[in-house]
Amino acid sequence: MGEGPVNLVIIPGIISNVAFAHEQTGYTDYLRRLARFARVVTFDKRGQRLSDRVPGAPTLEERSDDVRAVMDDLDMTHAAIFGISEGSMMSVFFAATRPERVTHLITFGGGARYASTDDYPYAPPAAMIRAALTNMDPAAVLRYFAPSLADDPAEVARFAKQGRLSSSPGNYRALIEMNLELDVRGVLGQIRVPTLILHRKADLVRNIENARYPAGHIPGAKLIEYPEADHIPWVGDVARLCADIEEFVTGERNEGPATFDRVLATVLFTDIVDSTAQAAAMGDAAWRKALDEHDRIAKRLIEQHRGRLIKTTGDGVLATFDGPGRAIKCALGMEPALARLKLSVRAGLHTGEVEDRGDDIGGIAVHAAARVMSKAGPGEVLVSRVVADLVAGSGIAFEDRGEAELKGVPGTWRLLAASI
Repeated sequence: MGEGPVNLVIIPGIISNVAFAHEQTGYTDYLRRLARFARVVTFDKRGQRLSDRVPGAPTLEERSDDVRAVMDDLDMTHAAIFGISEGSMMSVFFAATRPERVTHLITFGGGARYASTDDYPYAPPAAMIRAALTNMDPAAVLRYFAPSLADDPAEVARFAKQGRLSSSPGNYRALIEMNLELDVRGVLGQIRVPTLILHRKADLVRNIENARYPAGHIPGAKLIEYPEADHIPWVGDVARLCADIEEFVTGERNEGPATFDRVLATVLFTDIVDSTAQAAAMGDAAWRKALDEHDRIAKRLIEQHRGRLIKTTGDGVLATFDGPGRAIKCALGMEPALARLKLSVRAGLHTGEVEDRGDDIGGIAVHAAARVMSKAGPGEVLVSRVVADLVAGSGIAFEDRGEAELKGVPGTWRLLAASI
């Protein structure tokens, strides 16, 4: 994401899912903020989500090779490396062993060892980490990782789903066992690239001493401590966090909203079926009352699914979502929610780049979503192939409707009807 003058490679924590991550609260905004000044790269770790499954767990050296492979494939001779949680140790190792590829080293919520020892008492004990594997209640785990979200059942459900879609139980256990031996203390003094260590002082997963130790052993390292407790970087004061990274890498600082002229979004168009005939049958006053109620219900559904209502279209709505799964579920909720008004709607969705025009949006993705909707039948939610691909494994079912030409939109498009 982004076309900034510097490269920023993000090394994830213990699990990763670059597709579903955008369903998480704050994640897309966090990437957009970083993409204002950098070309931001995210990737799924070996053995997880979109990457091939592998037996066991990769070693630190293999993980380092994977980062190099990602950079090579993108023709990045060098980049700023941003390691999160477990990924911070991988980042330290990469910066120490491949300094010619690293312009800046940034870590968040990390440490120098994964499990505690007599001479490194700051990390959790191995026995505690192993015990956690047998009690993975998502609400309890989220209270450690993001306490500011833990009282919201929807956030707990998303957090649990992120885990299920990212790693198998066996893969996760193998990673834990491998990580219990992770120790990068021996390479801290060899790092010669500018280093920024970020950590939240009330972090329950990794206490603040896990940041102060490497900050005291990496030559010239800068440490910034934040007052919050969330271990996840896109939760909490994201504006300050990203501004600190931007200032460290570029010398400039921007804490303003993450606005873009062009953004990736899932576009939803809806349309009331046979609206002209219904208006004639009901009369102007009754029809206006039904339309007002339709707009109120549609707005509520869009907000419940964390979408943005762009505008009502007279007999439908235009909205955008930063997660295609939420967009589909919102669209599927329209028909039953409007049943008491005896209104039926058709819906169309497409994911693509849109032009943000303040109160309105434009671009080919908007036209495509409108044309997809025009192909839908009464009560049907029709999506483009790219939308279906982005929510694979989500539990949403699709029925192939074949290929179609969309008026004014180049090419042939495969359309699918969504259901749950």
